[in-house]
Amino acid sequence: QVQLVESGGGLVQPGGSLRLSCAASGSIFSINTMGWHRQAPGKQRELVATIDNGGSTDYADSVKGRFTISRDNAKNTVYLQMNSLKPEDTAVYYCNGVGIVTRTTIVHNSWGQGTQVTVSS
Repeated sequence: QVQLVESGGGLVQPGGSLRLSCAASGSIFSINTMGWHRQAPGKQRELVATIDNGGSTDYADSVKGRFTISRDNAKNTVYLQMNSLKPEDTAVYYCNGVGIVTRTTIVHNSWGQGTQVTVSS
C-alpha cells in the first residue's frame, strides 16, 4: 500500500519561508512524477509545481521565482521550498505521485493528506 505523508506546514509571516516535505512509502521502486498542489478555502485545487524522475520541473505562474521543487529519488521524497510567501499562498498543500511502481503493482496517482500553510502577520 502506497502512502504519501507531508510535513513542514505552519504559520509564517508575509515574506517568510517554509519548506515542505513529502515522503512516499510502500515498497516503491520508482515514481514517475511528483508534485505539489494546493487548495485555498472556497477555491478549486490547483497545481503548484511538478518534477519528473529526470529532474524536469514545471511551476504555476503565481509561484515562479519564489518556489523551488526538488526530489530525492533514493528516499522517494519531494520537497517544496517556498520563499517570499504571500497571504494568497495560504492553502492546504497536497503532494502527489504519478506512476508509482511498487513490488506488486503500479499506482497511477496517489495523494497525501495535506498540510496547512498560513501566511499572515
